[in-house]
Amino acid sequence: MKSLLPFIRLFRHQWLMMLVGVVLTITTLMAGIGLLSLSGWFLSATAVAGLTVATAQAFNFFTPAGGVRFLSIMRTASRYGERLSTHEATFRLLTDLRIWVWRKLMPLSEKNLAGVRRGDLLNRLVADIDTLDHIYLRLLTPLGGSLLMIGLLYLFLSMFDASLAAALCGALLLAWLALPLVFYMLGKTPGRKLVASKRSYRVELLEFLQGQGELTLFGARDAYRTRLDSAEQALLDAQKSMADVTSLSQSALVLASGGVVLLMLALAANGVGDNIPPGPLFATMVFAAMACVELLMPLAGSFQHLSACVMAAERVTEITSQEPDIQFPEVSDASLVSGALQISDLGFSYHSDGLPPVLNGFNLTVEAGRKVALLGQTGCGKSTLLSLITRQWQPDTGSILLDGHQINDFTQAELRRGISVVSQRVYLFAGTLRDNLAIALMPDENGKAPRVDDEQLLQVLNRVGLQTLTQGDKPLNIWLGEGGRQLSGGELRRIGIARVLLRDAPLLLLDEPTEGLDKRTEREILALLFEFARDKTVLMISHRLTAMAQMDEIHLLEQGRITDSGTHESLLTNNRYYQSLYQRL
Repeated sequence: MKSLLPFIRLFRHQWLMMLVGVVLTITTLMAGIGLLSLSGWFLSATAVAGLTVATAQAFNFFTPAGGVRFLSIMRTASRYGERLSTHEATFRLLTDLRIWVWRKLMPLSEKNLAGVRRGDLLNRLVADIDTLDHIYLRLLTPLGGSLLMIGLLYLFLSMFDASLAAALCGALLLAWLALPLVFYMLGKTPGRKLVASKRSYRVELLEFLQGQGELTLFGARDAYRTRLDSAEQALLDAQKSMADVTSLSQSALVLASGGVVLLMLALAANGVGDNIPPGPLFATMVFAAMACVELLMPLAGSFQHLSACVMAAERVTEITSQEPDIQFPEVSDASLVSGALQISDLGFSYHSDGLPPVLNGFNLTVEAGRKVALLGQTGCGKSTLLSLITRQWQPDTGSILLDGHQINDFTQAELRRGISVVSQRVYLFAGTLRDNLAIALMPDENGKAPRVDDEQLLQVLNRVGLQTLTQGDKPLNIWLGEGGRQLSGGELRRIGIARVLLRDAPLLLLDEPTEGLDKRTEREILALLFEFARDKTVLMISHRLTAMAQMDEIHLLEQGRITDSGTHESLLTNNRYYQSLYQRL
């Protein structure tokens, strides 16, 4: 239960809308119970008044009839308002929760998230946070509203008969305490299984869809589809178990409300207050008991989801409670102007279980304005080096200097402002072309988004050869969609370069930026990059030799160390490995 407290504290930001929802919930219950009670009294009183002509003529039909109509309209309006306000509060709470979790997640390094699968992380951000909306919508609101309504019902009925009011409200209070506890215990295991099976199914589905190419290539598609079917069946079984508990809870609530009605029939038959025989007030008490089924109905269902909420909160807290492995200073005088890079005795390993380190005593100097390439086979440590320079990981030993300052001395904003990375994968978000370009611009000192100059964006798009996207009316409003599916691979890379041009950082890191492109597109992309980086410092990693002739220096990397260095011409003359690589590629 303690795991829910941090999330409940966040609810205070939406206290007004939540309070409106609770008030309208109580108003709806009051109108419903009042409507049925008044209707019962009206029907009974009308029947009694009709026994003689004198009483029939003296009976006021209009006031109770007006009351019935008023309560009917009030119940409909308050029900609509209650649904509107509670769901609006829920959506706002979900927005606050996601923003809060995202802010906790952003500072975490790759090491913090090393044991979390990406599909599982997505599930925590989506499904687990969605599960937490039950706290307000199905737990706090029904419980608080029903408890307050029991108190108000006692005050109303005690005006007629205090003992009957105490008996009815006591029975309701007993049900309020017992039913949620019983169905929490019954729903505890199915609720946890439901959350776990949802997570498993989402992870399997995401990996199955993303890995279609590899699964088909290696003949593993059928095996993974079988695993996906098993995960789906487990989810269906968990949903069925939860549905069984739900149906049992509804049956128990109907039985409990029926028992309350029978109790009132038996007690009120002896008279209501001083009215013996009971008369129309008898119907008021019985009909009030019948109307209380609406008060009890949400209780059992709410506590079925409590275990799922607790488990979801634990899974989200597991991520948000972590301290970032990499810490940045709040304020620093270190600034990145020229992009000069010096790496000394760098050592790094992803594991501490005796495996050889990825980088071991690595040394590299890149002077300001020079273009340097690192070549090596997959797994030799090239991408790891870039991850250390951008501080996604922390080196085990050695130092990294940027413009003579230790990399740990830079604030996060200054480091991001001074380095641009072009990788083989360009991420596009579900948004417009303007939105996907504007993310390259750095926020101001107050963290506010920068002002976007449309003319500047159009110039950059034309510069990188995306004239086809700048045609028509308001081209920057083109919706790209998640991943930019309607764009070609070359267009995706060009958008990535456009972001680099907008950032205009002094140090440019190229992580195999032309991987998977055809030769013509590859030459065009590299030409754009080198034209832009004419006066900048460039460190490029690759296992291909395209554009190596334009590099000031080339280093051959093997098992975390530089084995040979030189220019393209000198390596072609003196290094057999480089010669064979050049002939093969």
